[in-house]
Amino acid sequence: MKPVTFGFAIALLVGPLFGLSLASANTAPAVSIDALAPGAEHRRATRVIVDLLRRFHYRKVSLDDALSEQIFDRYFESLDPNRSFFLAADIAEFSRYRSRLDDSLRYGHLEPAFEIFKRMRQRSEDRIAYAQSLLESEKFDFTRDESYRFDREDAPWAKTVDELNELWRKRVKSDVLDLMLNGKEPSEIKDVLRKRYERLGRRIDQLQANDVFQYFINAYTVSIEPHTAYFSPRASENFRIRMSLSLEGIGAALQTENDNTVVRRIIKGGPADLSGQLKIEDRIVGVAQGEEAETVDVVGWRLEDVVDLIRGPKGSVVRLSVLRKGTPPGSPADSIMLTREKIKLEERAAQKSILDATKPGDAKIGVIELPTFYLDTAGRARGDANYRSTTRDVRRLANELKAEGVDGIVIDLRGNSGGSLVEATELTGIFIDSGPVVQIRDSTGRIQINEDKDAGVAYDGPLAVLVDRRSASASEIFAGAIQDYRRGLIIGEPTFGKGTVQNLFDLDRRGGLGQLKVTIAQFFRVSGDGTQHRGVVPDIIFPTADSIEDEGERSLENALPWAAVAPANFNPSPTVRYSLNDLRDNHLVRVDGNEAFNALLGEANERRDTRQLHSVSLVERVRKKEFEERTKRREDRVKALRVAQGLPAVAPEDEDPNDAPDILLEEAAAIMRDYIGPSARAAMNTTN
Repeated sequence: MKPVTFGFAIALLVGPLFGLSLASANTAPAVSIDALAPGAEHRRATRVIVDLLRRFHYRKVSLDDALSEQIFDRYFESLDPNRSFFLAADIAEFSRYRSRLDDSLRYGHLEPAFEIFKRMRQRSEDRIAYAQSLLESEKFDFTRDESYRFDREDAPWAKTVDELNELWRKRVKSDVLDLMLNGKEPSEIKDVLRKRYERLGRRIDQLQANDVFQYFINAYTVSIEPHTAYFSPRASENFRIRMSLSLEGIGAALQTENDNTVVRRIIKGGPADLSGQLKIEDRIVGVAQGEEAETVDVVGWRLEDVVDLIRGPKGSVVRLSVLRKGTPPGSPADSIMLTREKIKLEERAAQKSILDATKPGDAKIGVIELPTFYLDTAGRARGDANYRSTTRDVRRLANELKAEGVDGIVIDLRGNSGGSLVEATELTGIFIDSGPVVQIRDSTGRIQINEDKDAGVAYDGPLAVLVDRRSASASEIFAGAIQDYRRGLIIGEPTFGKGTVQNLFDLDRRGGLGQLKVTIAQFFRVSGDGTQHRGVVPDIIFPTADSIEDEGERSLENALPWAAVAPANFNPSPTVRYSLNDLRDNHLVRVDGNEAFNALLGEANERRDTRQLHSVSLVERVRKKEFEERTKRREDRVKALRVAQGLPAVAPEDEDPNDAPDILLEEAAAIMRDYIGPSARAAMNTTN
């Protein structure tokens, strides 16, 4: 068994394995539909997977008829997530397998999965041909009052071919309108969309037996729990490529969502992060090489093909056409230019800064930004005296900040998706004397306690931990322990809520059968509370948390529920207590009516409202007006935010992301100043 990892980033990067993103290269020849059949290796892998999940998965789920029905539904969802290929009659016909897929898995009889996939491929060929014909024959009326439902995840399956034709007519019309609003000429629009639909059909035709097997097995794994997944041999290699790209390209983790390439994570210290031009949930719709080359439309491309265009040698330039997060289809794309670089470890390591007092008597606040919990395991194993680790770096930075006379320290864990469990435990030990840090319960119910066994602390002054919805896994272990020990304030937004442990199993010694990532355990705080699903709830919650109630672990289907165990034997910190009510009241007074916070809230609420949209107008005048109104609201927010910060009011496209203060960090520092100041302190041992 390989070492247990707590890397949330792994689960996030592979995400739900839905969408056609893990197939062979775009230039590969089409696979004959008659050649799509399960092989002996697939039957052997199935039996191994079923056995591993039965023996090691944390959630003990019976492989029975009830689970078979879930697998059936999820398999269709994975092949046709937007319900635009299959007919209701197809679902009814294949319902004979609805309660029999458990037997298919148990005995390695995979023919039903391949039969269903072949029907999807036939239907897709019909749809692509119809879309192409519309480009040649249809004269769209953009004054006709109708709309296109682009999110059909919960829509009923089409009952007739005519109903599917109408759906695809509106899809093509919407695609044409998108490009019109982006300034494309009619001949150019036809060429772009013809190539887009050809690519969609080509990448479906290139899917091989291994890909079909992967879709089916992952319909099984996610029916148990969302962080368990099967990687075919090719998918395992693609995953390693993407991980290296994350560190050597533009510094962004990408994922396919329907026809879009979506930014899921920005790597700290990479070109995307340092430029500030690319944001999480942005959609990359075009890629160009250098400063003048033609932009290639990548809507509908496989993830690996988009990655191939984006990656390149250090120092070279790539231009991206980007639809901003929260922007509905049809909006004009922004063009950004990035210089590819190799991301240095130093830039991804912990960094310090100081927020000086703004008026006499204010406390000087030190900040340690921690993008991940890293550990040079190889250097440590070799006995290198200077191997890098989170704990070593934070200890050094805390000592430097003390020498520079700070009155308190904020540990900034925003966007920190996890990493080394060892470092989460040892880092906690810098701030507490000694004691348990996290409890880990395996599938048998046994609980192991990871402890800080070194007496003494490196920093015993005022402390706060700043978190957001993307702080996950190891970040939640650290923040939860600091909160349970009452060692410092937790400030920000409720964290992601990933409280599970995954292990990676090779299905055979040669790697020919691929790998299986299995959730094998759940971790709990020393108080006994789980972080799963709920995350860590801050002592002082920022107003921005109200706009993200549907994000994090709770948004994932089949996620493990919150749970608790008995508390560990630990002693909360004897440091000076404080009145949380006073700190909260002061915080609310500061942010109420604050233009900077209002601008942030407006942006967050707009993203939330956009996520709730399921359709767009196909009337050109309406669609253009909606875009202009959104653009105006965004410009007003950006200008108001800059004016509130004492900066010139400029349009979003002229904004330098590096010249504006970090509003949330500034407010965390203000809370710390209240905490440190005499008016906010309560007597020793008073209760909150």
